[in-house]
Amino acid sequence: MKKILSIVFILYTALAAQELQATVTLNYQNLPVANKESLVNLENEIETYLNTTRFTGSDWKYNYKIKCDFNISIISASDEVNYSAQAVIVSQRQIYKSSNISPMLRIFDNNWMFTYEKNQPLYFNPLTFNSIASFLDYYAYVIIGMEQDSWEKFAGSVYFNKAFDIVNLGSGTRFSKGWESTSGNYNRKDLMENLLSEKFRTVREAFSDYHYGIDQAQKNRAAGQKKIVGFIKTLKSLESKLDIRSILIKTIFDAKNGEIVDYLRDYPDKEIFKILKSIDPPHASKYEELLGD
Repeated sequence: MKKILSIVFILYTALAAQELQATVTLNYQNLPVANKESLVNLENEIETYLNTTRFTGSDWKYNYKIKCDFNISIISASDEVNYSAQAVIVSQRQIYKSSNISPMLRIFDNNWMFTYEKNQPLYFNPLTFNSIASFLDYYAYVIIGMEQDSWEKFAGSVYFNKAFDIVNLGSGTRFSKGWESTSGNYNRKDLMENLLSEKFRTVREAFSDYHYGIDQAQKNRAAGQKKIVGFIKTLKSLESKLDIRSILIKTIFDAKNGEIVDYLRDYPDKEIFKILKSIDPPHASKYEELLGD
């Protein structure tokens, strides 16, 4: 009996140590038959990799895993092993002492190139670049880093630095597309440079306060709204110093615009939606609806 209990404890400890609860969807229906046959197991392999790898290298200190989705579409295949893909990566955060969730990430990455042979194993080794595993590691670190930043100011830096190390590995390979800066488009390098830049430090600090407001709003809506409004006004105050079209600002609003509208819908000062229109133009129509006449 003791032996059985020990085994159960070990399994539970191993389970608790992992950080992600990922759901993976892989679409490759437009590829030739030979490629479809090669990719048949890849969805399950990616999901298993994300859900069994201990990315932080230590026990996960929270009593929940971070829920995330990787929706991957294979766009083309140049031969039987080389592929171009795009992915939508989504993650969410458990709101403190609540069953509600807060959306954290919604990233559309349309520049992923990789090689894959049928039943090719995936190994976690962040010191060596692998066109599939490194892509997954990068986003695992981004997800974990954003989660940590939301609970404690700058707690995500260690994971953003790990992600940036992967960027440096990838940019020197034949798979460099997506790992290098490109004007006007999302890329993994610029997101990390924004997150680790001193000039965006105030944004990250306000991002943490914002989530304290989301947590607080579950019991005291007005107090929570005050924190959310504070975040918006902080970004407005930085408008002349930062490029409001920067990848980090865009990434935050791509995930948060709907949540902001939900929490501020009944906020008495509608001028806040004018501010939102100016700092988040891509979602201006949502804010316009709440301005009324």
